[in-house]
Amino acid sequence: MTPILRATVFDLDDTLLDTQHLWPEACAAFTARHGHRWRTEDTRALHGNGAWASYVAALCPGSIGPDEVTEACTTAMVDAVGAGRVHALPGAVSLVLEAARHGMVGVATASPRRFVHAALDRLGLTARLHTVVCGEHVTRPKPAPDAYRRAASELDVPPSDCLAVEDSPNGIRSARAAGMSVLAIARDGTTLPADIARLTTAQARDATRALPTLTRLLSPHSAPHVAPAPASPKPSPASPIPRTSLPRATPAPGSSGTTRSAPR
Repeated sequence: MTPILRATVFDLDDTLLDTQHLWPEACAAFTARHGHRWRTEDTRALHGNGAWASYVAALCPGSIGPDEVTEACTTAMVDAVGAGRVHALPGAVSLVLEAARHGMVGVATASPRRFVHAALDRLGLTARLHTVVCGEHVTRPKPAPDAYRRAASELDVPPSDCLAVEDSPNGIRSARAAGMSVLAIARDGTTLPADIARLTTAQARDATRALPTLTRLLSPHSAPHVAPAPASPKPSPASPIPRTSLPRATPAPGSSGTTRSAPR
């Protein structure tokens, strides 16, 4: 039986935010100060990597720890938000607004809380969200299911009744392991590996093209057609009831949660 999806949980970086160059820039600047020259493979390693700070710390000689990486790179990213360099991906805000028409909305990300809230506030999305799960809120990052499970718990909706919107293989694995359906929007329209594609419920090449798919997944089943009542013998027939006057189902209320987190 097809689940009735009552909530949507979005990944943040490269799903809603265009940050695929900004996080590597911040991390490269940090490693350069500690003797490491950033490589193309380092940028690839950040994508969907919930343990990104540990990865960056390991690139630096000496006793650099992930907390120091997180603090420095988060400050750089918050500065980027303040400078107007962090933008929503085309169509991403419309996706959030459409999801909010159908039920509760949350975010589950590995990014640090300070950056997450700065970015969401800048985009005017904070008031639309019922929960935001950030990197500091879970012990095990994606691809472990913890972030999505926590988001569902704070929304008071079973994971099986949630739709996750993700771009990275690790994020898709995380959402599926939590028991959610997944709408995948692969970064830059790339093709997902076959084993990852099999985990998704639907795919779209970008956020703009994902909008009708998200609407279809979240919309309730169409009501059965009801034949009009027979016309009275003498009075003029009543005008048909316009479809827009029919009552629409509203999602069940849920509990408000906390906020949700570096790359992904």
